[in-house]
Amino acid sequence: MADDGRPGGGAVRQEPVRAQGTPLHPAAWWLWALALGTAATRTTNPLLLALLLATSAYVVTTCRPPTPWARSYSAFLKLALAVLVIRLVFVVALGSPVPGTHVIVTLPEVPLPEWAQGIRLGGAVTAEGVLFSLYDGLRLATLLVCVGSANALASPSRLLKALPGALYETGVAVVVALTFAPNLIADVQRLRAARRLRGRPDRGVRGLLQVGLPVLEGALERSVALAAAMDARGYGRTADVPAPVRRTTTALTLGGLLGICAGTYGLLTAAGADYGLPLLLAGVTAALAGLRLGGRRSPRTRYRPDRWTPRACLVAGSGVAVAALLTVASGTDPEALHPGVVPLTAPTLPVWPAAAVLLGLLPAFLAPAPPKEPS
Repeated sequence: MADDGRPGGGAVRQEPVRAQGTPLHPAAWWLWALALGTAATRTTNPLLLALLLATSAYVVTTCRPPTPWARSYSAFLKLALAVLVIRLVFVVALGSPVPGTHVIVTLPEVPLPEWAQGIRLGGAVTAEGVLFSLYDGLRLATLLVCVGSANALASPSRLLKALPGALYETGVAVVVALTFAPNLIADVQRLRAARRLRGRPDRGVRGLLQVGLPVLEGALERSVALAAAMDARGYGRTADVPAPVRRTTTALTLGGLLGICAGTYGLLTAAGADYGLPLLLAGVTAALAGLRLGGRRSPRTRYRPDRWTPRACLVAGSGVAVAALLTVASGTDPEALHPGVVPLTAPTLPVWPAAAVLLGLLPAFLAPAPPKEPS
């Protein structure tokens, strides 16, 4: 117990603080987020989807670092909300294939020509159709938010450093694209704050025009600096490898990608459940072997590469466990994970699938505390 030094002061209560440590491997965050997104695709239960959203939001709030790319999470939330609203607008305007008897409102129906049979504009809007679209749109929105969680938690530059050599050029293009929008938003906020301090307008058409030119100039300067840095580091150089190795690399990579596509299709359809998993595993193995061989054409060194630590394994494993348990639950209890809308019934929260989703909260307690923002 410590005295706060004030007159009549008592003891100051110390809140538990997570210890600082080495940041997690960025691939661990992506595996955790993609696994939560996979779990979201296995259910249309709005209660489970809301629990997945709350889980990802809590982990992002607790673990995201004070960096420009960490602010992208709010943009993904807005995008998910827009997807949900557009999905509901479409079902109201174009109707739903789900039959229903509970009519909410009847809109004026626009007659269409014969070649547009099967499509209608307006008509009766039923509660069953709206709920079906809401459940389906919420699933897609949850998937987008999970991807936004990975963008907010994983450093793009560190993820690029961890990519295999065969994907280096593609990874650079992706990282530049991912960091452009956050840096642009940061520039706009900085310039608007500077104009407010000088007493100049920062809103409206005039403010937008006067802010836009410095922002574009800064983006051009960053592009030139990036090009110079890439040229100084020998970007795009390749090493000579024998022709048989090149042909083997191409065959393994293309064959592996085809195997992954066919295996994924088999897992998503009931008819291909027998061959889906073996084909997927074979495709992943062939693709990894192709990437390993392809790395010989792009020799490069890594300064202080990120290591897979036990914490990173636990973080990635928690997300994979959520996806695996919800996949099992969708096969053993499909009615709980896919509530029906005909007849119209309220969804219920299944106990053990909900407990499985809560495993996704482990990164909030396992990951090292993010660095504090400079004051």
